[in-house]
Amino acid sequence: MKPQYKNWIHLIQNYELRSWFFSYLELELQNKLMKKILVLGLGKVGSLVGVLLSKKFMVTGLDQKKPHYNYDLPFEVILGDVSDIEFMKGLMSKYDSVVSALPYFLNKPIAKIAHDEGLHYFDLTEDVETTNYIRELSKTSRTVMAPQCGLAPGFIGIIGAHLANEFTKVRDIELRVGALPKYPNGLLAYSFTWSPAGVINEYINDAEAIQNGKRKMVSSLDGFEYINIGGREFEAFTTSGGLGTMCETYEGKVDTLNYKTIRYPGHGKLMKFLIQELILKENKEQLTKILENAKPPVKEDVVYVYAVVEGWQDKKLLRSEYFKAFSPLQIGGKEWRAISWTTAASIAAVVEMVNNGSLPNKGFIKQEEIAFDTFMKTESGSLYLNSDS
Repeated sequence: MKPQYKNWIHLIQNYELRSWFFSYLELELQNKLMKKILVLGLGKVGSLVGVLLSKKFMVTGLDQKKPHYNYDLPFEVILGDVSDIEFMKGLMSKYDSVVSALPYFLNKPIAKIAHDEGLHYFDLTEDVETTNYIRELSKTSRTVMAPQCGLAPGFIGIIGAHLANEFTKVRDIELRVGALPKYPNGLLAYSFTWSPAGVINEYINDAEAIQNGKRKMVSSLDGFEYINIGGREFEAFTTSGGLGTMCETYEGKVDTLNYKTIRYPGHGKLMKFLIQELILKENKEQLTKILENAKPPVKEDVVYVYAVVEGWQDKKLLRSEYFKAFSPLQIGGKEWRAISWTTAASIAAVVEMVNNGSLPNKGFIKQEEIAFDTFMKTESGSLYLNSDS
C-alpha cells in the first residue's frame, strides 16, 4: 500500500477527523456536481441570470420563444413549454440545478420535479403559498430548495438581518424597496419593469408583519407613510411577500417588523381604487392586461433599497440605516434595467454561495440567514457596489 494512502487511513480512524473528512468529501462531491444549470424564463431578469451564471457554470436557457431583444446570449437557448410536465422531467434530469425566473404561479411543478430528480432549486417568487409548498418539499430534499432569492424578498432580508446583527437586542426592523420609472408620468406614476402578475399579486394578498410583538396578517395597500429621499417625496405602503420568512425568524425578538413598497405619491390610492372599489381583484387576468397596456416598461428606471433597524447596544438605544439607489448598469456589453440586474444579481449570488460551500448544500435556505459580507464578496453580489448613493 502506498504511504499516502496509509496516512489517509490513519486520519479517518480518528472519529473527529473522520467526521470532518466525510463532511468535506460530501461538500466536494456536491460542488463538482453543480456544473450544469437550467434557467427557466428568458425575460430581462432570466436572461441576465443566465449571463451572470454562465461565467462559472454551463448554462442552458429555456423559454417558449426566443428572447425578442437584439442581444446574443452567451449560453445555449432551447424552446419548450414549462407546463408540459413530462417534457420538463426529461429535460431537467440532464441538469444538476434549476433556476426559475418564471411567474410565481408556474413554480410549484418545477420545484416538485427538482425535488424528485435531485436538482438544486432556486427561484424569485414573492408568493407565500408557493414558498410554503417548496418549504414542505425541502423537508425530504437531498438538495437545496431556495425560493425568494430576488430583491424583495431576498436581498432586502439579507440587509435587514445584517443590520439587526449589530444589536444585542432589536426593537424595530423596517424594510422598504421601490422599483420605479426614473421619470414618472400620469397619475399612476409607474411602469411595469417586471412581472405585472407579480406586482398585482403583492397588492392583493395579505402581508405578514410583527406589530406590538405579535405576528399577524395585515392588508396590503394599507399602512401608508411618506418618505423623503434626497429632497423628493415618496409614499410607501404594505405589500405581501417582501419579508419572506423573517416574521418566523424574528417572532418573539422584536416589537415591530414590516415591509412596504415605495411608490410616487398617489399610486397606492389609485391601485386601491382599481383592485378594491372596482373589484378587479376578482379578475387578475383582466387587471394585468389593463395595466400592461397602460404602463409598459421604460428603459430608465431606479431601484430604491432602504432598511432601518433600531435596538440596543450595551444598553444604549441606537438606529442603523442602509440606503442605496440603483440605476441601469452595463453588464456583458449591454445595459440592463435597474430592476433586472438587482434581481438577477441576488439569485445568482445565492447560487454562487451554495456552490462555494458558504451556504448549505441541501434543505431550505432562509434569505435572512445569508451572511451579507459573504454575499457581497461573490462576483454577482459585488454588482451591488454600483449605486448612485
